[in-house]
Amino acid sequence: MKLSKKVVLLGPFGVGKTSLFRRFVDNEFSEEYKVTLGVQIKKKVVQLPDGRELSMIIWDTEGHSDNVEDTRKSYLLGSHAFIYVFDLTRKETYASLNHDIDYLTKTYPKVVAKVIGNKLDLVNEKEITSQLKEHNIEFDCLTSAKTNKNVQDFFSDLATEITKT
Repeated sequence: MKLSKKVVLLGPFGVGKTSLFRRFVDNEFSEEYKVTLGVQIKKKVVQLPDGRELSMIIWDTEGHSDNVEDTRKSYLLGSHAFIYVFDLTRKETYASLNHDIDYLTKTYPKVVAKVIGNKLDLVNEKEITSQLKEHNIEFDCLTSAKTNKNVQDFFSDLATEITKT
C-alpha cells in the first residue's frame, strides 16, 4: 500500500517556491519568473529508507506580501507538512517569518513545519548563516533551486519525517 501525504509550500512573493517545486518534482529550473496564481499541485513518489513508497502531494501556493494568515484555509487543511520559504537575498522576505511560523504551529499543531532559505547560489553560506542568527531566524535548510543544492536531500528527509507522524 502506498502512503500519501500533503505538503504545502508557503512564503512571500518571489522567494522561489515554484522553482523548488519544479526542481524537486520535475528536476527542472527556469530563470523566467512566473507568478503563481492560486495553487499548483503535483505529485512525486519518493522511496523511503524502509523500502515503502510515499506519494508526496505538493501544493505550491501563491505568495503573499503580508503574512501567511492571508493564505486560503482550504490550501492548509489536511496538510502533513508546511514548508515556509524565504529568499536569502531579500531580508524583507523573512521579516514576518517568525510570526508566520508561530501562527502555523499554533493553528495546525500536528503539522510538521519547516523553514527553507532559498537562493543559496547568490550568497556566501557562512556570511548568510551568521546574519540569520543575528536576526534570530531559525531555519531547517538552505537551498538553491537553481543548482539543486540540498533540495533533493531536504525533501527526502521530510518524506521520512512525515511518515513517522
